[in-house]
Amino acid sequence: MRDIHHFIDGVSFTGSSGRFADVFNPNTGEVQARVQLASVAEMDRAVQAAQNAFEGWSSTNPQRRARVMFEFKRLVEANMTELAELLSSEHGKVVADSKGDIQRGLEVIEFACGIPHALKGEYTWGAGPGIDVYSMRQPLGVVSGITPFNFPAMIPMWMFGVAIAVGNTFILKPSERDPSVPVRLAELMMEAGAPAGVLNVVHGNKQAVDAILTHPLVHAVSFVGSSDIAHYVYQTGAANHKRVQAMGGAKNHGIVLPDADMDQVIKDLSGAAYGSAGERCMALPVVVPVGKKTADELRERMVAEIPTMRVGVSTDAGAHYGPVVTAQHKARVEGWIDQGVKDGAELVVDGRGFSLQGHERGYFIGPSLFDHVTPEMESYKEEIFGPVLQIVRAASFEEALSLPSKHQYGNGVAIFTQNGRAARDFAARVNVGMVGINVPIPVPVAYHTFGGWKRSAFGDTNQHGMEGVRFWTKTKTVTARWPDSELEHADSSFVIPTMG
Repeated sequence: MRDIHHFIDGVSFTGSSGRFADVFNPNTGEVQARVQLASVAEMDRAVQAAQNAFEGWSSTNPQRRARVMFEFKRLVEANMTELAELLSSEHGKVVADSKGDIQRGLEVIEFACGIPHALKGEYTWGAGPGIDVYSMRQPLGVVSGITPFNFPAMIPMWMFGVAIAVGNTFILKPSERDPSVPVRLAELMMEAGAPAGVLNVVHGNKQAVDAILTHPLVHAVSFVGSSDIAHYVYQTGAANHKRVQAMGGAKNHGIVLPDADMDQVIKDLSGAAYGSAGERCMALPVVVPVGKKTADELRERMVAEIPTMRVGVSTDAGAHYGPVVTAQHKARVEGWIDQGVKDGAELVVDGRGFSLQGHERGYFIGPSLFDHVTPEMESYKEEIFGPVLQIVRAASFEEALSLPSKHQYGNGVAIFTQNGRAARDFAARVNVGMVGINVPIPVPVAYHTFGGWKRSAFGDTNQHGMEGVRFWTKTKTVTARWPDSELEHADSSFVIPTMG
Protein backbone atom coordinates (compact mmCIF):
# COMPACT_ATOMS: atom_id res chain seq x y z
CA MET A 1 0.00 0.00 0.00
CA ARG A 2 1.40 3.38 -1.06
CA ASP A 3 1.59 5.95 1.73
CA ILE A 4 1.27 9.68 1.01
CA HIS A 5 3.39 11.71 3.43
CA HIS A 6 3.45 15.32 4.51
CA PHE A 7 5.89 17.74 2.87
CA ILE A 8 7.60 19.86 5.54
CA ASP A 9 10.71 22.03 5.38
CA GLY A 10 11.50 21.03 1.83
CA VAL A 11 11.36 17.23 2.24
CA SER A 12 8.88 14.40 2.55
CA PHE A 13 8.02 13.95 6.21
CA THR A 14 6.71 10.71 7.68
CA GLY A 15 4.33 11.53 10.48
CA SER A 16 3.99 9.56 13.68
CA SER A 17 0.33 10.16 14.51
CA GLY A 18 -0.60 6.63 13.43
CA ARG A 19 -3.73 7.97 11.76
CA PHE A 20 -4.46 7.46 8.07
CA ALA A 21 -7.27 7.98 5.56
CA ASP A 22 -7.84 5.83 2.50
CA VAL A 23 -7.38 7.35 -0.95
CA PHE A 24 -9.61 5.63 -3.49
CA ASN A 25 -9.52 5.21 -7.24
CA PRO A 26 -13.00 6.52 -8.14
CA ASN A 27 -12.98 4.59 -11.41
CA THR A 28 -12.73 1.21 -9.69
CA GLY A 29 -13.77 1.81 -6.09
CA GLU A 30 -10.49 0.33 -4.88
CA VAL A 31 -8.18 1.78 -2.24
CA GLN A 32 -5.00 2.89 -4.00
CA ALA A 33 -3.12 4.63 -1.18
CA ARG A 34 -3.17 5.83 2.40
CA VAL A 35 -2.63 9.44 3.38
CA GLN A 36 -1.24 10.34 6.76
CA LEU A 37 -3.35 12.56 9.02
CA ALA A 38 -1.37 15.06 11.03
CA SER A 39 -1.36 15.49 14.76
CA VAL A 40 -1.26 18.92 16.39
CA ALA A 41 2.47 18.43 16.99
CA GLU A 42 3.09 17.68 13.31
CA MET A 43 1.16 20.78 12.27
CA ASP A 44 3.27 22.78 14.70
CA ARG A 45 6.42 21.34 13.12
CA ALA A 46 5.29 22.65 9.74
CA VAL A 47 4.43 26.07 11.17
CA GLN A 48 7.83 26.30 12.83
CA ALA A 49 9.53 25.40 9.54
CA ALA A 50 7.56 28.13 7.79
CA GLN A 51 8.37 30.61 10.54
CA ASN A 52 12.08 29.83 10.26
CA ALA A 53 11.95 30.41 6.50
CA PHE A 54 9.97 33.64 6.72
CA GLU A 55 12.71 36.13 7.54
CA GLY A 56 14.93 35.11 4.65
CA TRP A 57 12.10 34.77 2.13
CA SER A 58 10.35 38.03 3.07
CA SER A 59 13.63 39.95 2.76
CA THR A 60 14.28 38.51 -0.71
CA ASN A 61 13.52 41.24 -3.19
CA PRO A 62 10.26 40.92 -5.15
CA GLN A 63 12.01 40.46 -8.48
CA ARG A 64 13.87 37.39 -7.21
CA ARG A 65 10.66 35.98 -5.76
CA ALA A 66 9.04 36.54 -9.14
CA ARG A 67 11.81 34.54 -10.81
CA VAL A 68 10.90 31.57 -8.60
CA MET A 69 7.31 31.94 -9.81
CA PHE A 70 8.45 32.01 -13.44
CA GLU A 71 10.45 28.81 -12.94
CA PHE A 72 7.61 27.14 -11.03
CA LYS A 73 5.26 27.91 -13.92
CA ARG A 74 7.73 26.40 -16.38
CA LEU A 75 8.10 23.24 -14.29
CA VAL A 76 4.35 22.75 -13.90
CA GLU A 77 3.88 23.14 -17.64
CA ALA A 78 6.69 20.65 -18.30
CA ASN A 79 5.01 18.13 -15.98
CA MET A 80 1.43 18.88 -17.05
CA THR A 81 0.55 15.40 -18.29
CA GLU A 82 1.98 13.66 -15.22
CA LEU A 83 0.14 16.03 -12.88
CA ALA A 84 -3.16 15.74 -14.76
CA GLU A 85 -3.07 11.95 -14.80
CA LEU A 86 -2.21 11.86 -11.11
CA LEU A 87 -5.05 14.27 -10.35
CA SER A 88 -7.54 12.23 -12.38
CA SER A 89 -6.51 8.98 -10.70
CA GLU A 90 -7.56 10.33 -7.29
CA HIS A 91 -10.37 12.74 -8.13
CA GLY A 92 -11.98 10.96 -11.09
CA LYS A 93 -12.39 13.91 -13.45
CA VAL A 94 -11.31 13.22 -17.01
CA VAL A 95 -7.72 14.11 -17.88
CA ALA A 96 -8.74 17.04 -20.09
CA ASP A 97 -10.62 18.52 -17.11
CA SER A 98 -7.60 17.95 -14.89
CA LYS A 99 -5.41 19.84 -17.32
CA GLY A 100 -7.91 22.68 -17.17
CA ASP A 101 -7.77 22.55 -13.36
CA ILE A 102 -3.99 22.96 -13.48
CA GLN A 103 -4.05 25.61 -16.20
CA ARG A 104 -6.47 27.87 -14.31
CA GLY A 105 -4.17 27.66 -11.30
CA LEU A 106 -1.19 28.52 -13.49
CA GLU A 107 -2.96 31.68 -14.61
CA VAL A 108 -2.75 32.93 -11.02
CA ILE A 109 0.94 31.97 -10.97
CA GLU A 110 1.34 34.09 -14.12
CA PHE A 111 -0.23 36.99 -12.24
CA ALA A 112 2.17 36.36 -9.34
CA CYS A 113 5.10 36.63 -11.77
CA GLY A 114 4.28 40.35 -11.94
CA ILE A 115 4.38 40.81 -8.18
CA PRO A 116 7.08 43.56 -8.19
CA HIS A 117 4.57 45.86 -9.88
CA ALA A 118 1.57 44.71 -7.80
CA LEU A 119 3.44 45.35 -4.53
CA LYS A 120 4.26 48.98 -5.25
CA GLY A 121 2.86 51.36 -2.67
CA GLU A 122 1.67 54.97 -2.89
CA TYR A 123 3.67 58.18 -2.45
CA THR A 124 2.67 61.78 -1.84
CA TRP A 125 5.40 64.40 -1.94
CA GLY A 126 4.70 67.55 0.05
CA ALA A 127 1.68 66.36 1.98
CA GLY A 128 2.56 69.07 4.50
CA PRO A 129 5.42 71.53 5.01
CA GLY A 130 8.49 69.42 4.32
CA ILE A 131 6.45 66.27 4.88
CA ASP A 132 6.08 63.28 2.57
CA VAL A 133 3.68 60.34 3.03
CA TYR A 134 4.18 56.92 1.53
CA SER A 135 2.85 53.39 1.99
CA MET A 136 4.33 49.95 1.62
CA ARG A 137 2.82 46.47 1.47
CA GLN A 138 4.48 43.93 3.74
CA PRO A 139 3.88 40.18 4.12
CA LEU A 140 1.97 38.84 7.11
CA GLY A 141 4.25 35.94 8.08
CA VAL A 142 3.14 32.31 8.16
CA VAL A 143 -0.19 31.93 6.35
CA SER A 144 -2.34 28.98 5.40
CA GLY A 145 -4.78 27.56 2.86
CA ILE A 146 -7.39 24.84 3.41
CA THR A 147 -8.53 23.52 0.05
CA PRO A 148 -11.32 21.21 -1.24
CA PHE A 149 -11.22 17.98 -3.22
CA ASN A 150 -12.80 19.29 -6.41
CA PHE A 151 -9.86 21.43 -7.60
CA PRO A 152 -6.72 19.98 -5.97
CA ALA A 153 -4.38 21.99 -8.22
CA MET A 154 -6.17 25.21 -9.12
CA ILE A 155 -7.34 26.34 -5.69
CA PRO A 156 -4.03 25.67 -3.91
CA MET A 157 -2.25 27.68 -6.61
CA TRP A 158 -4.84 30.45 -6.27
CA MET A 159 -3.81 30.73 -2.64
CA PHE A 160 -0.12 29.97 -2.32
CA GLY A 161 0.90 31.62 -5.60
CA VAL A 162 0.06 35.15 -4.48
CA ALA A 163 0.77 34.51 -0.78
CA ILE A 164 4.31 33.29 -1.43
CA ALA A 165 5.06 35.86 -4.12
CA VAL A 166 4.36 38.75 -1.72
CA GLY A 167 6.80 37.26 0.80
CA ASN A 168 4.79 34.99 3.11
CA THR A 169 5.54 31.37 3.91
CA PHE A 170 2.71 28.90 3.50
CA ILE A 171 1.01 25.89 5.10
CA LEU A 172 -1.30 24.03 2.70
CA LYS A 173 -3.88 21.63 4.14
CA PRO A 174 -5.38 19.98 1.05
CA SER A 175 -8.29 17.57 0.91
CA GLU A 176 -7.34 14.12 2.13
CA ARG A 177 -9.41 12.63 -0.73
CA ASP A 178 -6.93 13.60 -3.47
CA PRO A 179 -3.71 14.74 -1.77
CA SER A 180 -0.96 13.69 -4.17
CA VAL A 181 -0.98 16.64 -6.59
CA PRO A 182 -0.56 19.27 -3.82
CA VAL A 183 2.53 17.40 -2.59
CA ARG A 184 3.92 17.28 -6.12
CA LEU A 185 3.33 21.03 -6.53
CA ALA A 186 5.31 21.68 -3.34
CA GLU A 187 8.16 19.56 -4.67
CA LEU A 188 8.18 21.58 -7.89
CA MET A 189 8.18 24.83 -5.91
CA MET A 190 11.37 23.70 -4.18
CA GLU A 191 12.84 22.71 -7.52
CA ALA A 192 11.97 26.17 -8.81
CA GLY A 193 14.21 27.73 -6.19
CA ALA A 194 11.97 28.47 -3.22
CA PRO A 195 13.84 27.87 0.05
CA ALA A 196 12.86 24.96 2.29
CA GLY A 197 9.93 25.85 4.51
CA VAL A 198 8.38 28.37 2.12
CA LEU A 199 5.66 25.91 1.02
CA ASN A 200 4.63 23.04 3.30
CA VAL A 201 1.84 20.49 2.76
CA VAL A 202 0.22 18.90 5.80
CA HIS A 203 -2.59 16.38 5.42
CA GLY A 204 -5.34 15.99 7.94
CA ASN A 205 -8.94 16.28 8.98
CA LYS A 206 -10.67 18.53 11.51
CA GLN A 207 -7.82 18.15 13.99
CA ALA A 208 -5.41 19.65 11.46
CA VAL A 209 -7.85 22.41 10.53
CA ASP A 210 -8.32 23.39 14.17
CA ALA A 211 -4.55 23.37 14.68
CA ILE A 212 -4.23 25.92 11.87
CA LEU A 213 -7.10 28.06 13.13
CA THR A 214 -5.72 28.29 16.65
CA HIS A 215 -1.95 28.41 16.07
CA PRO A 216 -0.58 31.77 17.24
CA LEU A 217 2.02 31.93 14.44
CA VAL A 218 -0.52 31.50 11.61
CA HIS A 219 -1.67 34.99 10.63
CA ALA A 220 -4.13 34.37 7.79
CA VAL A 221 -6.30 31.52 6.55
CA SER A 222 -7.94 31.06 3.16
CA PHE A 223 -10.60 28.35 2.86
CA VAL A 224 -12.81 26.87 0.13
CA GLY A 225 -15.43 24.24 0.96
CA SER A 226 -19.00 23.88 2.17
CA SER A 227 -20.78 26.87 3.69
CA ASP A 228 -21.26 25.35 7.13
CA ILE A 229 -17.55 24.63 7.45
CA ALA A 230 -16.67 27.99 5.87
CA HIS A 231 -18.72 29.70 8.57
CA TYR A 232 -16.94 27.67 11.25
CA VAL A 233 -13.51 28.47 9.79
CA TYR A 234 -14.36 32.17 9.61
CA GLN A 235 -15.68 32.36 13.17
CA THR A 236 -12.88 30.30 14.71
CA GLY A 237 -10.10 31.99 12.78
CA ALA A 238 -11.40 35.48 13.54
CA ALA A 239 -11.80 34.59 17.22
CA ASN A 240 -8.11 33.68 17.18
CA HIS A 241 -7.13 37.04 15.66
CA LYS A 242 -6.50 35.79 12.14
CA ARG A 243 -7.34 37.34 8.83
CA VAL A 244 -9.81 34.92 7.17
CA GLN A 245 -11.45 34.49 3.80
CA ALA A 246 -13.78 31.50 3.61
CA MET A 247 -15.57 30.57 0.40
CA GLY A 248 -18.63 28.34 0.79
CA GLY A 249 -21.24 26.56 -1.29
CA ALA A 250 -23.19 27.62 -4.35
CA LYS A 251 -26.38 27.12 -6.27
CA ASN A 252 -25.66 28.91 -9.52
CA HIS A 253 -28.54 29.76 -11.84
CA GLY A 254 -28.62 30.13 -15.61
CA ILE A 255 -31.36 32.48 -16.80
CA VAL A 256 -32.54 31.77 -20.37
CA LEU A 257 -34.51 34.57 -22.03
CA PRO A 258 -36.77 33.81 -25.03
CA ASP A 259 -34.34 35.42 -27.47
CA ALA A 260 -31.35 33.29 -26.42
CA ASP A 261 -29.46 31.20 -28.96
CA MET A 262 -30.84 27.82 -27.87
CA ASP A 263 -28.16 25.84 -29.71
CA GLN A 264 -25.51 27.61 -27.65
CA VAL A 265 -27.56 27.34 -24.45
CA ILE A 266 -27.84 23.55 -24.73
CA LYS A 267 -24.15 23.19 -25.47
CA ASP A 268 -23.22 25.44 -22.55
CA LEU A 269 -25.63 23.78 -20.13
CA SER A 270 -24.30 20.31 -20.95
CA GLY A 271 -20.78 21.31 -20.03
CA ALA A 272 -21.62 23.59 -17.11
CA ALA A 273 -24.16 21.31 -15.42
CA TYR A 274 -22.60 17.90 -16.04
CA GLY A 275 -18.90 18.58 -16.67
CA SER A 276 -16.57 17.24 -13.97
CA ALA A 277 -19.63 15.29 -12.74
CA GLY A 278 -21.07 18.55 -11.42
CA GLU A 279 -18.33 18.79 -8.77
CA ARG A 280 -17.60 22.47 -9.32
CA CYS A 281 -18.52 25.38 -7.09
CA MET A 282 -19.15 27.30 -10.31
CA ALA A 283 -21.22 24.58 -11.98
CA LEU A 284 -24.63 25.56 -13.37
CA PRO A 285 -27.09 23.15 -11.69
CA VAL A 286 -30.21 25.35 -12.07
CA VAL A 287 -31.59 26.64 -15.36
CA VAL A 288 -34.40 29.19 -15.37
CA PRO A 289 -36.16 29.47 -18.74
CA VAL A 290 -38.45 32.49 -19.03
CA GLY A 291 -41.85 31.67 -20.50
CA LYS A 292 -43.52 28.34 -21.21
CA LYS A 293 -42.38 28.17 -24.84
CA THR A 294 -38.74 28.67 -23.82
CA ALA A 295 -39.05 26.10 -21.02
CA ASP A 296 -40.68 23.47 -23.20
CA GLU A 297 -38.08 23.86 -25.93
CA LEU A 298 -35.21 23.77 -23.45
CA ARG A 299 -36.55 20.61 -21.82
CA GLU A 300 -37.06 18.88 -25.16
CA ARG A 301 -33.58 19.80 -26.35
CA MET A 302 -31.92 18.69 -23.09
CA VAL A 303 -33.77 15.35 -23.15
CA ALA A 304 -32.34 14.80 -26.63
CA GLU A 305 -28.85 16.01 -25.63
CA ILE A 306 -28.35 13.92 -22.49
CA PRO A 307 -28.16 10.52 -24.26
CA THR A 308 -25.28 11.84 -26.37
CA MET A 309 -23.20 12.44 -23.24
CA ARG A 310 -20.59 9.83 -22.53
CA VAL A 311 -19.77 8.88 -18.96
CA GLY A 312 -16.45 7.06 -18.74
CA VAL A 313 -13.29 6.42 -16.78
CA SER A 314 -11.07 9.41 -16.22
CA THR A 315 -8.54 8.27 -18.85
CA ASP A 316 -11.22 7.95 -21.56
CA ALA A 317 -10.45 10.81 -23.95
CA GLY A 318 -13.96 10.59 -25.37
CA ALA A 319 -15.77 10.84 -22.04
CA HIS A 320 -17.61 14.01 -21.12
CA TYR A 321 -17.18 13.29 -17.43
CA GLY A 322 -15.99 10.58 -15.07
CA PRO A 323 -16.96 9.29 -11.63
CA VAL A 324 -17.58 11.35 -8.52
CA VAL A 325 -14.87 11.36 -5.90
CA THR A 326 -16.02 8.81 -3.28
CA ALA A 327 -18.72 6.25 -2.58
CA GLN A 328 -20.05 8.52 0.17
CA HIS A 329 -20.38 11.41 -2.24
CA LYS A 330 -22.15 9.20 -4.77
CA ALA A 331 -24.65 8.19 -2.09
CA ARG A 332 -25.13 11.83 -1.12
CA VAL A 333 -25.87 12.95 -4.70
CA GLU A 334 -28.28 10.07 -5.27
CA GLY A 335 -29.89 10.97 -1.95
CA TRP A 336 -30.59 14.46 -3.28
CA ILE A 337 -32.16 12.94 -6.38
CA ASP A 338 -34.39 10.90 -4.06
CA GLN A 339 -35.22 14.12 -2.21
CA GLY A 340 -36.13 15.89 -5.44
CA VAL A 341 -38.65 13.16 -6.24
CA LYS A 342 -39.99 13.38 -2.69
CA ASP A 343 -40.26 17.17 -3.06
CA GLY A 344 -42.58 16.66 -6.01
CA ALA A 345 -40.29 17.68 -8.87
CA GLU A 346 -40.58 15.74 -12.13
CA LEU A 347 -37.55 13.49 -12.66
CA VAL A 348 -37.30 13.58 -16.44
CA VAL A 349 -33.96 11.74 -16.72
CA ASP A 350 -32.79 9.51 -13.87
CA GLY A 351 -29.04 8.97 -13.45
CA ARG A 352 -29.29 6.76 -10.37
CA GLY A 353 -28.08 3.21 -10.67
CA PHE A 354 -25.74 4.00 -13.56
CA SER A 355 -23.11 1.31 -14.05
CA LEU A 356 -20.12 1.33 -16.36
CA GLN A 357 -19.27 -2.05 -17.83
CA GLY A 358 -16.03 -3.34 -16.41
CA HIS A 359 -16.06 -0.69 -13.69
CA GLU A 360 -19.18 -1.67 -11.79
CA ARG A 361 -17.63 -0.70 -8.45
CA GLY A 362 -16.69 2.78 -9.66
CA TYR A 363 -18.48 5.87 -8.37
CA PHE A 364 -20.39 6.72 -11.54
CA ILE A 365 -23.67 8.63 -11.72
CA GLY A 366 -25.55 9.21 -14.94
CA PRO A 367 -26.78 12.69 -15.88
CA SER A 368 -30.11 13.55 -14.22
CA LEU A 369 -32.68 16.18 -15.20
CA PHE A 370 -35.52 17.58 -13.12
CA ASP A 371 -38.36 19.80 -14.34
CA HIS A 372 -40.98 21.82 -12.45
CA VAL A 373 -38.63 22.46 -9.54
CA THR A 374 -39.83 25.25 -7.23
CA PRO A 375 -38.02 27.46 -4.68
CA GLU A 376 -39.80 25.74 -1.78
CA MET A 377 -38.16 22.37 -2.49
CA GLU A 378 -35.26 21.25 -0.30
CA SER A 379 -33.42 19.93 -3.34
CA TYR A 380 -33.49 23.46 -4.79
CA LYS A 381 -32.38 25.17 -1.60
CA GLU A 382 -29.22 23.10 -1.11
CA GLU A 383 -26.11 22.39 -3.18
CA ILE A 384 -26.21 18.92 -4.77
CA PHE A 385 -22.66 18.98 -6.22
CA GLY A 386 -23.30 16.23 -8.75
CA PRO A 387 -24.44 15.72 -12.36
CA VAL A 388 -27.97 16.94 -11.73
CA LEU A 389 -29.70 19.78 -13.61
CA GLN A 390 -32.89 21.35 -12.26
CA ILE A 391 -35.33 23.34 -14.41
CA VAL A 392 -37.11 26.12 -12.51
CA ARG A 393 -39.67 27.78 -14.76
CA ALA A 394 -40.21 31.55 -14.58
CA ALA A 395 -43.07 33.51 -16.11
CA SER A 396 -41.18 36.79 -16.44
CA PHE A 397 -37.78 38.45 -16.40
CA GLU A 398 -38.46 39.87 -12.93
CA GLU A 399 -39.31 36.44 -11.53
CA ALA A 400 -36.17 34.98 -13.06
CA LEU A 401 -34.08 37.80 -11.60
CA SER A 402 -35.52 37.24 -8.15
CA LEU A 403 -34.63 33.54 -7.94
CA PRO A 404 -30.82 33.81 -7.67
CA SER A 405 -31.16 37.12 -5.83
CA LYS A 406 -33.20 35.55 -3.03
CA HIS A 407 -31.31 32.25 -2.82
CA GLN A 408 -29.14 31.70 0.26
CA TYR A 409 -26.09 31.23 -1.96
CA GLY A 410 -24.68 33.97 -4.17
CA ASN A 411 -21.61 32.60 -5.88
CA GLY A 412 -22.31 32.82 -9.62
CA VAL A 413 -25.13 33.37 -12.10
CA ALA A 414 -25.42 33.48 -15.88
CA ILE A 415 -27.91 35.02 -18.29
CA PHE A 416 -28.37 33.88 -21.88
CA THR A 417 -29.81 36.53 -24.18
CA GLN A 418 -29.14 38.59 -27.28
CA ASN A 419 -30.65 41.68 -25.65
CA GLY A 420 -27.86 43.90 -24.40
CA ARG A 421 -30.15 46.12 -22.36
CA ALA A 422 -31.70 43.17 -20.53
CA ALA A 423 -28.25 41.70 -19.83
CA ARG A 424 -26.96 45.04 -18.54
CA ASP A 425 -29.97 45.46 -16.26
CA PHE A 426 -29.64 41.91 -14.98
CA ALA A 427 -25.92 42.24 -14.23
CA ALA A 428 -26.49 45.46 -12.29
CA ARG A 429 -29.44 44.24 -10.21
CA VAL A 430 -28.83 40.56 -9.45
CA ASN A 431 -27.73 39.87 -5.87
CA VAL A 432 -24.86 37.53 -6.77
CA GLY A 433 -21.10 38.02 -6.70
CA MET A 434 -20.09 36.82 -10.19
CA VAL A 435 -22.17 37.24 -13.34
CA GLY A 436 -21.81 35.65 -16.76
CA ILE A 437 -23.46 37.11 -19.85
CA ASN A 438 -23.69 34.24 -22.34
CA VAL A 439 -20.84 32.72 -20.30
CA PRO A 440 -22.05 29.64 -18.36
CA ILE A 441 -19.19 29.41 -15.85
CA PRO A 442 -18.24 33.02 -15.01
CA VAL A 443 -14.94 32.41 -13.23
CA PRO A 444 -13.00 35.67 -13.66
CA VAL A 445 -9.53 35.71 -15.16
CA ALA A 446 -6.64 35.66 -12.69
CA TYR A 447 -5.98 39.41 -12.68
CA HIS A 448 -9.56 40.07 -11.57
CA THR A 449 -10.98 38.49 -8.42
CA PHE A 450 -13.08 35.48 -7.49
CA GLY A 451 -15.67 35.65 -4.73
CA GLY A 452 -19.35 35.15 -4.03
CA TRP A 453 -21.91 36.82 -1.78
CA LYS A 454 -24.27 35.75 0.99
CA ARG A 455 -23.57 32.23 2.32
CA SER A 456 -21.13 31.62 -0.52
CA ALA A 457 -18.41 33.70 1.14
CA PHE A 458 -17.41 34.82 4.61
CA GLY A 459 -14.92 37.67 4.88
CA ASP A 460 -14.39 40.92 3.03
CA THR A 461 -11.64 40.03 0.54
CA ASN A 462 -11.84 37.91 -2.59
CA GLN A 463 -9.44 35.37 -4.04
CA HIS A 464 -6.53 36.24 -6.39
CA GLY A 465 -5.96 39.39 -8.44
CA MET A 466 -5.24 42.59 -6.50
CA GLU A 467 -7.72 41.47 -3.84
CA GLY A 468 -5.37 38.55 -3.21
CA VAL A 469 -2.40 40.90 -2.87
CA ARG A 470 -4.35 42.94 -0.33
CA PHE A 471 -5.44 39.87 1.63
CA TRP A 472 -1.95 38.40 1.94
CA THR A 473 -0.24 41.70 2.89
CA LYS A 474 -0.61 44.44 5.47
CA THR A 475 -0.24 48.11 4.59
CA LYS A 476 2.19 50.32 6.47
CA THR A 477 1.92 54.08 5.97
CA VAL A 478 4.89 56.32 6.74
CA THR A 479 4.77 60.07 7.34
CA ALA A 480 8.33 61.45 6.98
CA ARG A 481 9.81 64.82 7.84
CA TRP A 482 13.47 65.81 7.50
CA PRO A 483 13.84 69.23 9.13
CA ASP A 484 16.74 71.54 8.35
CA SER A 485 17.90 73.04 11.65
CA GLU A 486 19.35 76.10 9.92
CA LEU A 487 15.99 76.97 8.40
CA GLU A 488 13.83 76.21 11.44
CA HIS A 489 13.72 77.96 14.81
CA ALA A 490 15.62 76.15 17.52
CA ASP A 491 12.62 76.30 19.83
CA SER A 492 10.15 74.97 17.25
CA SER A 493 8.14 72.01 18.46
CA PHE A 494 6.64 69.26 16.34
CA VAL A 495 2.88 69.40 15.97
CA ILE A 496 0.49 67.16 14.14
CA PRO A 497 0.90 68.09 10.47
CA THR A 498 -2.17 69.47 8.75
CA MET A 499 -2.87 70.82 5.32
CA GLY A 500 -3.30 74.32 6.84
